[in-house]
Amino acid sequence: MADVDVRDVPERQRFEAVGTDGAVLGVAEYERRPGVVVFTHTEVDPRQEGHGIGSTLVRSALDLVRASGDRIEPACPFVRAFVAEHPDYADLVAGTGD
Repeated sequence: MADVDVRDVPERQRFEAVGTDGAVLGVAEYERRPGVVVFTHTEVDPRQEGHGIGSTLVRSALDLVRASGDRIEPACPFVRAFVAEHPDYADLVAGTGD
């Protein structure tokens, strides 16, 4: 997998996976509610699919949410599947583990 940097871009309500050349390779869009980040859509550039960018994007985004003290609502199927496959993130889901 290529090196990617994941950053929160709150003015666009999304996390971005950015390549070393500065190109946006994928996004995880969200809506914020008090204490909850609702993930609504995740998309990776079709030319970059299969390189783990989506998983890196979501893992890093969830780590940033955890560090902020917020919880998540995985409305996006990709984020929901990622959390189901990685139970170490299950505690981030709003309404669980409270």
